[in-house]
Amino acid sequence: MTDRKPGVAIIGSGNIGTDLMIKVLRNAKHLNMVALAGIDPESDGLKRAERMGVAITTEGVEGLLNLPQADDIDLIFDATSASAHITNWQHIEPTGKRMLDLTPAAIGPYCVPIVNLDEHLDAPNLNMVTCGGQATVPIVAAVSKVGVVSYAEIVSSIASKSAGPGTRANIDEFTETTSKALEVVGGATRGKAVIVLNPAEPPLMMRNTVYCLVDGDVDHAAVNESILETVDRVQAYVPGYRLKQEVQFEDFGPGDPLYIPETGKFVGTRVTVFLEVTGAAHYLPDYAGNLDIMTSAALATAVRILGGE
Repeated sequence: MTDRKPGVAIIGSGNIGTDLMIKVLRNAKHLNMVALAGIDPESDGLKRAERMGVAITTEGVEGLLNLPQADDIDLIFDATSASAHITNWQHIEPTGKRMLDLTPAAIGPYCVPIVNLDEHLDAPNLNMVTCGGQATVPIVAAVSKVGVVSYAEIVSSIASKSAGPGTRANIDEFTETTSKALEVVGGATRGKAVIVLNPAEPPLMMRNTVYCLVDGDVDHAAVNESILETVDRVQAYVPGYRLKQEVQFEDFGPGDPLYIPETGKFVGTRVTVFLEVTGAAHYLPDYAGNLDIMTSAALATAVRILGGE
């Protein structure tokens, strides 16, 4: 037997990478935070890591793999950008180390922990979708358990101050990856995602609106119960995740259908869910729930994969 704790490292010393590092150090007592890799020697993340006794490198993924502690790393989080992840994975794949991708690159299968992690526990590269995906895909999946979701649309509104360079550079990838995840993981026949950067002062909490069109007659009570159960499960690793108000239902019958330009007449139920995500403020302000839900979901996934607590 051995007392060795599984080791993790992070590529990307920006807001997401730094917040994730602090979460590992504070909350994952059975994981070893081995190293943080960045490219800016003046970044606050690298300075904090060094003060906390975490190995650092300013040479990105190549520097990470050349660290003396590289053999202690079992899993690597990528908190860079979609384009950078492609290069990073080219370096990591031959090493056999696992990777969790917090960018919208989507090289590996999509992962939303409470929905489909069990299906991908052995995947070498898991994609954590997007902040909007982590917040809304569980709701679409909850509705899909009860009825056929022919269309799901989500609108994620985040504080402009919480959107760093990586987020802003990946807006197109955000919408494409989130839309696809609504279908592949959420179970919707067709999905659409919209992101809004809200410049309001003081900054507002992350808000998500989820619209699901459910074909035919559907049990409203069963849908509501499924959604409430799902919210409770997400709250287990994202305590600031909550319903903003009660789930709304609107029925459309054969005599009063909803007209959809792309597909024509719809008969069934429109389910509308309003969500709010408050960040844990480990490193970022509490209004940055969009970043907090990503790092929280990634950590929950890593803990499950590596057997930590």
